[in-house]
Amino acid sequence: MGGALFKLLKNGRCFTPDDIGQKDILVVHDKICAVKDQVKPEKFEDIEVIDCSGCLVCPGIIDQHVHITGGGGEQGPISRIPEIMLSEIIEAGVTTVVGVLGFDSITRSIAGLLAKARALEAEGITTYIYTGSYGSPTETLTGRVLTDIVLLDKVIGVGEVAIADYRSNHPSLEDLRTLASEANAGGMLGGKAGILHLHLGDGKEVMESLFRLINESDFPVEMFVPTHINRNPKLFNQGIELLQRGGNIDLTAGETAGFSVAEALSILHEKNVNLEKVTVSSDGNGSAPNESGISRMDQLLQDIRNSIRESKLGFAAVMKTVTANPAKVLKLYPQKGCIEPGSDADILVLKEDDLSIFRLLAKGQVAVMEQQAVKKGKYE
Repeated sequence: MGGALFKLLKNGRCFTPDDIGQKDILVVHDKICAVKDQVKPEKFEDIEVIDCSGCLVCPGIIDQHVHITGGGGEQGPISRIPEIMLSEIIEAGVTTVVGVLGFDSITRSIAGLLAKARALEAEGITTYIYTGSYGSPTETLTGRVLTDIVLLDKVIGVGEVAIADYRSNHPSLEDLRTLASEANAGGMLGGKAGILHLHLGDGKEVMESLFRLINESDFPVEMFVPTHINRNPKLFNQGIELLQRGGNIDLTAGETAGFSVAEALSILHEKNVNLEKVTVSSDGNGSAPNESGISRMDQLLQDIRNSIRESKLGFAAVMKTVTANPAKVLKLYPQKGCIEPGSDADILVLKEDDLSIFRLLAKGQVAVMEQQAVKKGKYE
């Protein structure tokens, strides 16, 4: 399915993610070759034409927080969540994931995380990982965060390191300073983002340790990506303060105790903060307080739909939180997160009436048709 060398997406309203109106998009193998008012298919042999009339065409979703090897474990061995399958990812409109280890670094490992990322890449999507785990000293493969980032191609930072959470080992300011130093140096030497991705819990400390680290060091504020910022009002208010200081915040889909993604984005819009520093991720395949006990990746797309319908931001601004914004934070832009010549052909086509998936292209290959995965993992 989708094996033609050339693919032409015609007649769709194109969001780069900015709205540029109706365009034709020519894909050659795994790259976007042209974005024009009109491209004539008869000029090409071996071309598949996809009529996107009545659709919104945008970059594929980048989900920067996914437990690809399975999260959970807090209720004992029976609560260990299985590894994620390819279809769960692509049916959520996601074409790029960043895998995280999470709380369980005893029965899960960085080696396993790296191997799973390689498997998903071979199955047809783009994958990266964070080295590390909840605790500090944190888990690594080579013995140091620095060398993991520099020497392992898929490692783009360290995380999710937990603060303000009863499951954390409460890293000291010096612990966080060391992690930030290793991540920052690794990013420079490896030509990567060098992110320190922080899990924020409901603890009393909130983001105080992060603010102390920023105030008492010279690390670039954009290297820090605290997540779960919408889980309670106090944390969210500190997230706004971080945005006002030029930092990033990551909201989590499916939040029920604090602010939903739609509510959070509406508040941020009303406060006129820089939304280009705001991202949204799924925490997919981790533990969740719902009937299944598992956070689903497709909750991210559902929250994006809700935000488009309920907030005043508009389609382009909301979509940036899962496309261009994370691509820039992770230093993957413009290879990822945009539709322009030379970018990877990761393209999400949504029906304008209900925002359901019409097509998803990952690396130039059709992965989803009419909400159903047409590509499957090896063991699906």
